[in-house]
Amino acid sequence: MKYIIGIGGVTNSGKSTLTKRLIKTLPNCCVVHQDDFFKKPDQIEVGEDGFRQWDVITAMDMEAMTNTVKGWIENPVKFARSHGVSLSSASDVANADEQTHILIVEGFLLFNYLPLQDVFDMSYCITIPYEECKRRRSTRQYTVPDPPGLFDGHVWPMYLKHRSEMESSGFNIQCLDGLKSKEEIYNQVYTEIQNNLLNRL
Repeated sequence: MKYIIGIGGVTNSGKSTLTKRLIKTLPNCCVVHQDDFFKKPDQIEVGEDGFRQWDVITAMDMEAMTNTVKGWIENPVKFARSHGVSLSSASDVANADEQTHILIVEGFLLFNYLPLQDVFDMSYCITIPYEECKRRRSTRQYTVPDPPGLFDGHVWPMYLKHRSEMESSGFNIQCLDGLKSKEEIYNQVYTEIQNNLLNRL
């Protein structure tokens, strides 16, 4: 059985933290990070707001990301091995369909890209309020440092725009309160995944 979980949400909401916890506890679990598909800085356009447009879907090679997800769907065992993921010994059986293979797709604009919407078995969006998001963002060190005013002038307005689009799409996404403890969020999601997997057996 193949099972795909989408974990989206605003910048610095806890997506990567949750994903890392789940990878350690779910069987035969691989991950695709949307951040790995950002285009090079010289390919990122400067918008009307005066900032490079890092927080829009065109800043990423979404076709390559979709193909990566499709590669996992076609052969999760081969994908796992090529990405250095340890599989349970039972995964070596001839029929991989008898095993549970899980893919977590993690990123801040997962649910705004139509070709990916149909692949998710479960979809989560972690939200945090403006003040907390700005505080967390200010403590992070980025390869390309944030220029002054980027959060208020580009990052947060783009998040609000994309969240509105996501909510009006009718796509079934469960919102998680990113102000809850990491443990609470993990326990909730892990329990729901386990229950869903059991219901599919």
